[in-house]
Amino acid sequence: MLKATLMNVPRKISLYRLLIILLFLGTMTACGKLWQGGHTGWQQVPRIIEQIVVPQFPNREYSITDFGAVGDSLTNCHAAIRQAIQRCNAEGGGRVIVPAGVYLCNGPIHLKSNVNLHLTAGARIVFSANPDDYLPVVLTKWEGVELFNYSPLIYAYQATNIAITGSGVLDGRATNGFATWKPKQQESQKLLRDLGNQGMPIHERVFGRGHYLRPSMIQPYSCKNVLIEGVTIIDSPFWVIHPTFCTNVTIRGVQVKSWNANNDGCDPDGCVNVLIEKCVFNTGDDAVAIKSGRDQDGWRVGQATENVIIRKCVMNSKTNGLCIGSEMSGSVRNVFWENCQMGETSSALYFKSNFDRGGVIESVWARDITVRRANYAVIRFESNYKNEQNNFHPPKFRKFVIEDIRCQQSDAYGIYAVGTPESKLEDVLLKNVIVEKAQKPLQIYQASDFRLVNVRINGELQPTRPPMSEPADLKLPTNW
Repeated sequence: MLKATLMNVPRKISLYRLLIILLFLGTMTACGKLWQGGHTGWQQVPRIIEQIVVPQFPNREYSITDFGAVGDSLTNCHAAIRQAIQRCNAEGGGRVIVPAGVYLCNGPIHLKSNVNLHLTAGARIVFSANPDDYLPVVLTKWEGVELFNYSPLIYAYQATNIAITGSGVLDGRATNGFATWKPKQQESQKLLRDLGNQGMPIHERVFGRGHYLRPSMIQPYSCKNVLIEGVTIIDSPFWVIHPTFCTNVTIRGVQVKSWNANNDGCDPDGCVNVLIEKCVFNTGDDAVAIKSGRDQDGWRVGQATENVIIRKCVMNSKTNGLCIGSEMSGSVRNVFWENCQMGETSSALYFKSNFDRGGVIESVWARDITVRRANYAVIRFESNYKNEQNNFHPPKFRKFVIEDIRCQQSDAYGIYAVGTPESKLEDVLLKNVIVEKAQKPLQIYQASDFRLVNVRINGELQPTRPPMSEPADLKLPTNW
């Protein structure tokens, strides 16, 4: 193009004019490349992968049995595991080995820098169901608000180069313990949210005994270079894998089998550079839910979750496959989800926030997703979901490219995309989406530049620029 243009430039044109033309053409070419790159997005993935540092460990091993652990399911091995981790860390790092056997652990495991907790084949750590074993309280985060609470079952604070690896099992044994607390949590839940919105100093938000806020199963907190690989995790108290304010997180080949309430499989929360791949999630809540803090507490920190890659996973959940929100006040951007399979779920892709949150969800790409059945919608956007405090901090939803999605059946909607006049859905492209059967194909409201390209629902090609629904229509289809 540039060569052809220059050939048509008059011979006597001034040097000044020629420079102006060259600058204009260069700028237009660069802008075109930027737009195309921003639109496709996938070219960013190799660069993000290169940035994610997977921890490496010295070739030293520390078996927990050398520190007194006995794999008979009866002996409390908490002290032995703690001592092995401390020794490994003090001597420069390595692997803390859990040999085959069933090890009772009456208390949390706190990882330290340069330690890889490695569960060999046939190894199983069974955690105590006694809440008092998870005291004293530690700095943690609960549904997007920071506090001091019961320790997560596996926890690390400001550690670098940590891992949980192997083919063994981590058993939270929460069914008859922490998992029974949800009906009791409402008072403490409200108190914590109020303290966060009031700006109460974190060191004064002390919960623990006398409150009923369940701890996460695994939570690296403010850590760098984290690896969780190969293990099976069952019977979690609350969110299963909850990396918080971490950089460079790799979660690979993990199996989650946990059906308790709020058992999200993985919740990156205020994290940068996250890879989740080749995992199997069978969960009582979202398979993967991306977070970044709640309301005022999320704004106070202001740490977005960004550069998240989810690929080659199998997802079966009681709620959603991939969910972004609703605790996303610190914003979420640059999310890439591809080549995943989903069984039965409420919604396959769900983006949600409300007027309490503020924040932005932007630059999300998804492709090559198969869904057997969605109970609510295959693709779902809601920018004012459960507005509890009647505040007015409208979130922003913008720049979504979702393509090559196939679903056999949706019991309610094919696509449900509902914004508000103050929080419109912006720049959304759905391409090559096939929903074989849905009770209602589309429900779209308050969306700007919302495009459908080769979207077929119930065998019918949907319009490229779909009509907006009327406010009175924003309700579930009949017989749902």
